Amino acid sequence: MAATETGGTTAAVVEAASSDRFQQLLQQPGRSLVVVHFWAPWAPQCVQMNSVMAELAKEHPWVTFVKLEAEAVPEVSEKYEITSVPTFLFFKNSQKIDRLDGAHAPELTKKVQRHATSSSVPAGSNDGAKEDLNVRLKKLINAAPCMLFMKGTPQEPRCGFSRQIVEILNKHKIVFSSFDIFSDEDVRQGLKIYSSWPTYPQLYVAGELIGGLDIVKELEASGELDTICPKAHKLEDRLKELINKASVMLFMKGNKQVAKCGFSKQIIQTLNNTGVDYETFDILEDEEVRQGLKKYSNWPTYPQLYVKGELVGGLDIVKELNESGELSSVLKGEN
Repeated sequence: MAATETGGTTAAVVEAASSDRFQQLLQQPGRSLVVVHFWAPWAPQCVQMNSVMAELAKEHPWVTFVKLEAEAVPEVSEKYEITSVPTFLFFKNSQKIDRLDGAHAPELTKKVQRHATSSSVPAGSNDGAKEDLNVRLKKLINAAPCMLFMKGTPQEPRCGFSRQIVEILNKHKIVFSSFDIFSDEDVRQGLKIYSSWPTYPQLYVAGELIGGLDIVKELEASGELDTICPKAHKLEDRLKELINKASVMLFMKGNKQVAKCGFSKQIIQTLNNTGVDYETFDILEDEEVRQGLKKYSNWPTYPQLYVKGELVGGLDIVKELNESGELSSVLKGEN
């Protein structure tokens, strides 16, 4: 097994085989950044990313790189909502500060470099750092058609203003993505300057700043809010089209050829054994669909199986139907 030298000259990827070991690694003295790879031995992309991590460990000896087998330590995976592999979490002072889903080596490298140096930018590099941050901010505000920068999450707002704006958007059934500014101090401070708006929450539509809570309240009172977010209201029509694209439609992580999580892999194997034709949609390729479908169908996890436009359920439901001998008839629309 890989080990870590603490003398400051060598570092390698260490393995967290238990929840206790994971907690120990988060609390290592003298280590500001901890990068954790949630992986699975059956996924070739995970093996590849372990190699990438090993190379990054050589370049960043003061960063702790950890690999944790997601299905072997389920209590940790569930706590951090790990639903696909590979997934990378970034920690500082035992607090999660960032996340990366998927086998994206360039993005992993960028995130490691950014977080490893964010606390101490070398003298003379401020202009370059500002430019890099502005590029990142532009990507973030364009990450979804309707983007909310808030304190906390829509499920757990951490200030009254954020809670109110979430309630307004939900009341109008506006589909939006969000960013927790408490998770990244660079974004929190940088966005104020970037958009010349000193407070949070901040709402963006199509990459343009709409404003904060007061502006959103005014738009709601005037009836303009629904017209300002037209893209959000078209999402429901798009989801209807997607779930009716084929008689049997599976929304999963990956596709028929390459499943990107254990649950998706299992459901693919079960469906293949029935001999029934079906189509798939990779929710990792479209964040708007990934988040919107959860609300549309009131089903919080993936994979999701639909037959003739109706939700059947996830892996557990499909397993039950298969064990009872009902799956084939359900897939054919006979039940």
